[in-house]
Amino acid sequence: MKIINGDSLEVLKTLEENSVDAIVTDPPYGLSFMGKKWDYEVPSVELWKEVLRVLKPGGHLLSFAGSRTYHRMAVNIEDAGFEIRDQIMWVYGSGFPKSHNIGKAVDKLQGNERQETEGGQVAGGLGGERMDGGKANPEYKHTKGTSPYEGWGTALKPAHEPIVVARKPLSESNIALNVLKWGTGGINIDGCRVESTDNLNGGAYSGGERKDGDWKDNSGFKNDNLEKFEQPTGRFPANFIHDGSDEVVGLLGEPARFFYCAKASKKDRNEGLEGFEEKEGIRTNAPRDNEDVKTPVRANNHPTVKPTSLMQYLVRLVTPAGGTVLDPFMGSGSTGKACVLEGFDFIGIELDPEYCKIAEARITVDKLIYKQILYDTI
Repeated sequence: MKIINGDSLEVLKTLEENSVDAIVTDPPYGLSFMGKKWDYEVPSVELWKEVLRVLKPGGHLLSFAGSRTYHRMAVNIEDAGFEIRDQIMWVYGSGFPKSHNIGKAVDKLQGNERQETEGGQVAGGLGGERMDGGKANPEYKHTKGTSPYEGWGTALKPAHEPIVVARKPLSESNIALNVLKWGTGGINIDGCRVESTDNLNGGAYSGGERKDGDWKDNSGFKNDNLEKFEQPTGRFPANFIHDGSDEVVGLLGEPARFFYCAKASKKDRNEGLEGFEEKEGIRTNAPRDNEDVKTPVRANNHPTVKPTSLMQYLVRLVTPAGGTVLDPFMGSGSTGKACVLEGFDFIGIELDPEYCKIAEARITVDKLIYKQILYDTI
């Protein structure tokens, strides 16, 4: 396990060509998040070219992106030389609208009085109805105006994050030869199947007889010999992941068909950080117009911590057994923690030295299963 404190582009230039098996990362989305300079733009084509260089032929890149700037992320990755293979959607029900209340702004300009209401964040001027369907927070100040612009806003509630699925072009003439030479090129289908208690044979061959009068192939592979095929346990992994919330499950009908993972819990976020100084973090789920909401205090104050179980699933999906995963935007180390739990080697790059210390503590929380962490500064 290796943590490197430094600028991603400069550090990448020092890494050996064709030396890592997979890239799993959560880079800046280019949203100017909270006015932070590091989020002014998505990573450049130049940086993704260095990522391409150090990745083995056929190796996969999984990169989170913002819904508004996904196109810029995907285009830069493609322009660097990657093949865009797919897009994974992580869907959740716990997002909070960052919408600007136009009615409130108009009332402020015109000096109009607003009536204080109860029961939670007002949606469309209807007192008591929360925009996110959750419980009302007594810290919020809720008001309602009477102008024609009351109930109008500027943004939708966030409910998903897209993940770019890209692959470095093969060096060999076909996928089988590439896998034999480099160990990379495919994705771990059986290792990421979704557990299910349903009968998944679906009419396929069983005991020498056809079922339902027809052959149905549920393996997901094109060339299976159905007369010999036995369905592996679990459903074929999809390009859709959800958080298991009631809001999302109610839309799916059959949520068990998909892998699910909730957002990072307080325990997951702070595990291994006992004794760390608690700091003000950035509240990412507060409504834009409630400036009075207090910012939480926590040891891991990184604003975009991804859940460890989600990162475990992603690194397992694209990394061969015993392989090395690189995260050029490590943050507080969720990818590294996932690699430890899944048995992969890890290289993490992070510009902020404080986040490097947090990542090191989170990654080494279980000292029985990690070997050694090398900490460098470049």
